[in-house]
Amino acid sequence: MRKSGMRKKIFQKVFQTPFIDTHEHLLEEKERIAGTFPSWWSQSDDWTMVLSHYIASDMLAAGMPQKCWDEFYSPEVAPLDKWALLEPYWPAIKNTGYGQAIRIALRQLYDVEELSAKTIKKVQSGYEKLRRPGFYKHILCDLAKIEVCMVNCLTGKPFNESDMPTLLMQDLSIIGMFEGPDLEQFGKPTGIKVSSLSDWHRVIDWWFNKYGKYAVAVKSQNAYRRDIDYEKVPAEKAEAIFKKRLDEQPLTSKEKKMLEDHLFWYAVEKATKFNLPVKLHTGYYAGRNEMPLSRLISNPCSATDLCRTAPETNFVFMHICYPYYEEMVSVAKHYTNAHMDMCWAWIINPVAAKDFLKKYLVTAPANKILTFGGDYIPVEPVLGHALIARRGIATALSELVEEEWLSMENALEMIEPVMHGNARRIFNLAEKTKAMERVKWG
Repeated sequence: MRKSGMRKKIFQKVFQTPFIDTHEHLLEEKERIAGTFPSWWSQSDDWTMVLSHYIASDMLAAGMPQKCWDEFYSPEVAPLDKWALLEPYWPAIKNTGYGQAIRIALRQLYDVEELSAKTIKKVQSGYEKLRRPGFYKHILCDLAKIEVCMVNCLTGKPFNESDMPTLLMQDLSIIGMFEGPDLEQFGKPTGIKVSSLSDWHRVIDWWFNKYGKYAVAVKSQNAYRRDIDYEKVPAEKAEAIFKKRLDEQPLTSKEKKMLEDHLFWYAVEKATKFNLPVKLHTGYYAGRNEMPLSRLISNPCSATDLCRTAPETNFVFMHICYPYYEEMVSVAKHYTNAHMDMCWAWIINPVAAKDFLKKYLVTAPANKILTFGGDYIPVEPVLGHALIARRGIATALSELVEEEWLSMENALEMIEPVMHGNARRIFNLAEKTKAMERVKWG
């Protein structure tokens, strides 16, 4: 088969295959339509909402002053006046993965080829017209060809009772179960009086008993504040530390780690009993000016320790631990319970993500790779990210065939599992969908 014909066949199948989107932070559609956003996400209900997530960090990294940045997202500034604030920095960031996801979304959703003073009015008009009941399904299912999204809500509460339960399936957040722990958000709703460590164990049990059958996985982004080097700490050693926490006494860094480690493993053991994979952030940090690479570089080593300590637990290591992704391929190759999720990776660095996938597919078992998660709060750029991912997957497979590492037949048969089938199996989506179809919140 000629090179062009081979690529066409692979690209065609990749672009026809539905995605399981393994990671989002999407707001509920009703919040977007009402324009009433949670207090933690104070953004303008205008075209800048589409640019309100990751590209916002690129703006500051490119040198946009904080005052201009604040004005750009402020509801007090007229939407059409905001382009002047972005214009000096747009050429520097429009070709990053974040920028490309935005540009693709603008093209697909509003028929705008490029942001400029001449097109902002059309972008704003398109934003307003699209934001109607059903626009999530239109963007995610009709345009991005996403079958299911897995959402980690950022409200602080462990689980979001979504109005769209079979489309926006939910993770159970465990971070507040062990970081802090969060006595208010996690403890208060249970009605359990917490006066001891065993009481807090009961709080954790309560959340799993209430939502374990509905959740697709548990999730922690605790790696933003420490390495994922969780050690087994017995309850006897954690009890006195937890009492200090209840008494609002300051904890030493050693005590804080011991308490977190103990509670982390308690939550992980509960997740394992409920057959829930454990999703862990690894690698690159969102935001700006606060990422210690000395911590990130340890994530792959710590991942091996986790897998070895809990062989019955299925760990899902997220974001390919960029920039240390070569090491994560070796983790997946060696440990049965290590799974790799490429969520976010395609827009952090699309070239590195393609490189990771190529290397992974000829190194580690192909049944443990998950190739897409938009990782967005606003829904619109998920479309751009999905199209970047499809292009990257198709390019990676095409190059492997061209370089004679894969046959054409092998490349084609890999597409459905890595884009769809693996996620359905790893997260037990058939059973979870049935549970969600019957759910009545309240």
